[in-house]
Amino acid sequence: MITDSEPVVHDAFQTTLRISVPRQILEVVRNGQVDASFPISTSKFGLGSEPGSYKTPVGRFRIAEKIGANAPLNAVFKSREFTGEISQLAGDEDLILTRILWLDGLDPANANTHDRYVYIHGTNQEARIGSPASHGCVRMRNPDIVQLFDRIPEGTIVEIIS
Repeated sequence: MITDSEPVVHDAFQTTLRISVPRQILEVVRNGQVDASFPISTSKFGLGSEPGSYKTPVGRFRIAEKIGANAPLNAVFKSREFTGEISQLAGDEDLILTRILWLDGLDPANANTHDRYVYIHGTNQEARIGSPASHGCVRMRNPDIVQLFDRIPEGTIVEIIS
């Protein structure tokens, strides 16, 4: 029996993101079912939460902030601000493009994630999607990050699985 003081959970509306590092895939899970999946790229330096390590953290997170709504495709961001530049999707630089989903760690081991500026974001390195190549963030193809950004609200739970 549910009393007035107990929260009612509406599983039909629950959306989470599940990131598989071994498979280099991000899945949108709604009501326990995979609703969409996207290829991604995690860190070429491996997994971990050490400051300055450029590693991708694992565990449970939430989307703390969504940045870049309505920015053009391939928009370049520096310090989470649109620079006015549009990337040509080339070069060796690790650019942050199109949209940013800023992660906040929910586990003691990854609690520093927000302070480490770990994001899910678009990239100028789309040819490397599908294999570990980032500097700690989760990279996505630019059209994919737009689609994901538009589908999920701030506060969405993210699980990064090793």
